[in-house]
Amino acid sequence: MNPLNHYWRCVLPGMLMVFSISASAAEFALTVKDTKGNLQPDTVVALVPAQKTNYADTPTVAIDQINKHFVPGVMAVRVNTQVRFPNSDDIRHHVYSFSPAKKFELRLYHGLSAEPVLFDKPGTVVLGCNIHDSMVGYIFVVDTPYFAVTDAQGQARISQLPAGNYQLEIYHPRMNSNYPASSVQLGANDNKQDTRVLDNLSDAATSKLEDEFSNLF
Repeated sequence: MNPLNHYWRCVLPGMLMVFSISASAAEFALTVKDTKGNLQPDTVVALVPAQKTNYADTPTVAIDQINKHFVPGVMAVRVNTQVRFPNSDDIRHHVYSFSPAKKFELRLYHGLSAEPVLFDKPGTVVLGCNIHDSMVGYIFVVDTPYFAVTDAQGQARISQLPAGNYQLEIYHPRMNSNYPASSVQLGANDNKQDTRVLDNLSDAATSKLEDEFSNLF
């Protein structure tokens, strides 16, 4: 008998019926802090399964541009995801990235005119605007469908996890080196909670002053 399933038997006149009910999947919750105990929002938490995942579909998500900010400023997507970059400002933006994981350029535009960009390799992608230097955003492309971004309380929760072995990966915009990956083992119905301390964060970056002509575009 498959240990992940429970079987119910129902006997009716002249008939034996067997119902199979799948056990609940596992859940993993992580709280992220720095060395001073400060909770860390905008931290990407990813659980990479031991067996490589084949991605048949291509989901689409969006990062907007509002008041000269990328919204959200930090996003996690899995490999083979398209990202749209709508511009809700009444000025034009010129979105680009020189990151090895994805180099692209969306020339001056506004509204919904920009084509989506396919992120097909794992890695960190830093976004910028060629007109407004203070605009900085981050896309963390992970090779797993199981990921989350920590909220204002520094907490991330990943649900519907199959039982198995995973590699825990953590990313943050202010990391000055890779956070060491670690193993996580989950059984059926597990509800695991953990805490990680990031000891490799740089000081908060200060925004550059915008060019005096940036509002013209």
